[in-house]
Amino acid sequence: MEITITRTQNPKAKPTDESNLGFARIFTDHMFIVEYDKGIGWHDARIVPYGPLCLDPASPIFHYAQEIFEGTKVYRLAKGEVGSFRLHDNARRMNRSADRTCMPELDEDFQIEAITRLVDLDRDWVPSSKGTSLYIRPTMISDGNSLGAHSADRFIYFVICAPSGSYYPEGMKPVRIRIEQRYVRAVKGGMGRAKTGGNYAASFKATKEAMDAGFNQVLWLDGREQKYVEEVGAMNMMFVIDGKIVTAELGDTILPGVTRDSVLTLAKERGMVVEERRISVDELYEAHAKGHLTEAFGTGTAAVISPVGELEYMGKSIIINNREIGPMAQLFYDALTALHRQTVEDRHGWTAVIPRYEY
Repeated sequence: MEITITRTQNPKAKPTDESNLGFARIFTDHMFIVEYDKGIGWHDARIVPYGPLCLDPASPIFHYAQEIFEGTKVYRLAKGEVGSFRLHDNARRMNRSADRTCMPELDEDFQIEAITRLVDLDRDWVPSSKGTSLYIRPTMISDGNSLGAHSADRFIYFVICAPSGSYYPEGMKPVRIRIEQRYVRAVKGGMGRAKTGGNYAASFKATKEAMDAGFNQVLWLDGREQKYVEEVGAMNMMFVIDGKIVTAELGDTILPGVTRDSVLTLAKERGMVVEERRISVDELYEAHAKGHLTEAFGTGTAAVISPVGELEYMGKSIIINNREIGPMAQLFYDALTALHRQTVEDRHGWTAVIPRYEY
């Protein structure tokens, strides 16, 4: 499918202070759009000036939340080029989410082409300071003009980009996390494995209550027994117990994070013992009491690695590693950010340089 390009006639002023970018508060000059109609398939792929979408008030996205999205980043490299990290994994996960939400899949290679062409056109927006990146948000929404409670016949896939600052402008700091005991994020057979907006909306109330109490995030438990840890907000969780990296096994209720997979791959390469299994809250607290739980950290696109300094459950807190960054968390943060910037050898084919297209 050919991608047509319409350049903006009114380019925006680019941010000059990269220390104050924040996260996805401003957007680049252009966006990518392609549309789907039942019986026709995907059509009219185009890059156009960034702007609002025109949707009917009866569009199913507003009523039944038939929507999915992805999140990835590209980085300014040492020689001025722009590099990507595991884009195919994000495209593959997008299609898995589409299947679960009864939405049409979009060819992985075409997703990559759309993203790389858009990034190439707006490459001057990619910041260069340490810890900064261009955040990329591919999204698919249902469209139409019917209130029937069924899968839509029309869909829109679009990609927008936002220069984003360092997640740790003042340095990486361990966070405080509340283990949620009242609400659940996902249940077996549900939508937890899909990257869909409803999962995030369902987490907002518990997260707000935790933040109001002085915590940074919520660690979710399984929806059936409410005793086994799953994931934290927008991150997967890992624990270092007796020198082993222990993380919840994937299933219907946990998003298969790209950063999670990267950390586990790097850990195994280094000869570390990795266990993917169920982990109960009781096990964590007992391991801490015996001095066996030495680190905990989250993994995700936004933060890369987020060390945990405190866990709280039903009013009882445990302090992990004296609220200091542990050696494992630092090791994987350094290893992944070096891969992002392509300053070390990539043995896995995870990285690529954004091509320079002729227009």
